[in-house]
Amino acid sequence: MKKIIVAEDDPAIGDILQLILEGDGYQVEVFVDGDSMMESKLDPPDLFLLDRQLINSDGLEVCRRLKSRDTTSNIPVIILSASDHVAEMARSAGANAFLEKPFTMQRLRDLVARYV
Repeated sequence: MKKIIVAEDDPAIGDILQLILEGDGYQVEVFVDGDSMMESKLDPPDLFLLDRQLINSDGLEVCRRLKSRDTTSNIPVIILSASDHVAEMARSAGANAFLEKPFTMQRLRDLVARYV
């Protein structure tokens, strides 16, 4: 089973992402901040979904840290944000894709399927 780690500070959005992705057959772990995600001792996932603005951390900085580590550098990262101007910053941080909020379930599914 493919595994996705989600970092989303809004519990409602985190729950929705988890429900959609688990319904599609993925194993999902949700964190509300990037620091706790980075400190966890979980096995590396097949994909990271990171909100741009996280509690006590910046999703773009978390992406940079993930892409700089040998154990996670090749794992795709999708940045989520309500601000469309974040797309270029996400690419500069090493993200594989950007998804603007609000998004449709189908757009989320298509993007996730592209990278896992």
